[in-house]
Amino acid sequence: MTGSRVVALGHYQPERVLTNDELATMVETNDEWIQSRVGIRERRIAAPDEACDEMAWRAADKAIANAGLDVTEIDYVIVATCTAIDRSPNIAARVAARLGLGNPAAIDLNTACSGFAYALATADQAIRAGAATKAIVIGVEKLSDWTDWTDRTTCVLIGDGAGAAVLVADDDTTGVGPVVWGSVPEMSDAVRIEGREGPFQQEGLSVFRWATTQLPEIAQQVCAKAGLKPEELGGVVLHQANLRIIEPLAKRLGAVNAVVAKDVVESGNTSAASIPIALSKLVEKREIPSGAPVLLFGFGGGLSYAGQVIRCP
Repeated sequence: MTGSRVVALGHYQPERVLTNDELATMVETNDEWIQSRVGIRERRIAAPDEACDEMAWRAADKAIANAGLDVTEIDYVIVATCTAIDRSPNIAARVAARLGLGNPAAIDLNTACSGFAYALATADQAIRAGAATKAIVIGVEKLSDWTDWTDRTTCVLIGDGAGAAVLVADDDTTGVGPVVWGSVPEMSDAVRIEGREGPFQQEGLSVFRWATTQLPEIAQQVCAKAGLKPEELGGVVLHQANLRIIEPLAKRLGAVNAVVAKDVVESGNTSAASIPIALSKLVEKREIPSGAPVLLFGFGGGLSYAGQVIRCP
């Protein structure tokens, strides 16, 4: 059976940095309040004319360059996002056009914060089925378009950006491990962007309780499906929702030897973009050895979740 592996990553974040101190001039909050509750110090905010497809293209272009591939070799483009403005064309088609690809399959996928893990699993399965050979998997969000900047419970969380991974067919079936995915239908409205105007809303306490009580067991299932024990992990990259969720989860999982991504501190919650941005930064800095197993796990709107173990490029 043909497997797949991630051979390169890339990320893009807007230039504008929005600090906690600046937020304190916009809404009733302060740096201590934000850091004590979610661990975020700053986040990146896209310019008004900086669209999702532009950020996605920049991250994808970087990932493909890092992979050393010609863009014409890419035959599958999948974009995870919940903040696309246009219904058609989708972001994947626009990215394909910007990259100058040939005739790739091009789809968008929306499971909000778990989107990148869903998209990666979908691309892996397409490659295993022989429907693709080289894929670009992108997570991108412009949450600032959907944010109520007078609501301190949500506006302090969000950030914008994009991350991308190049996935190629490989004889080794362990490059991308089996996915564990699912949803909690009774919590489907816990994270939401409804209607044409939004805004982004969430039942923060409910999500926090679910994540801290249920995720460790599900993450252990992901490791078991990959044939690994948590202590064998070289890295843990969870959805960068809240540092107060990430730190205890990694500890409860038992990933004692893993580098734990904490990009939420400087990037905020970028939904479907958070995992690939955080992973790309760790790989760029060579903080995780090439070939080391890395747990990816996303959770959020729906309430959906997905995770897999990959080998670090």
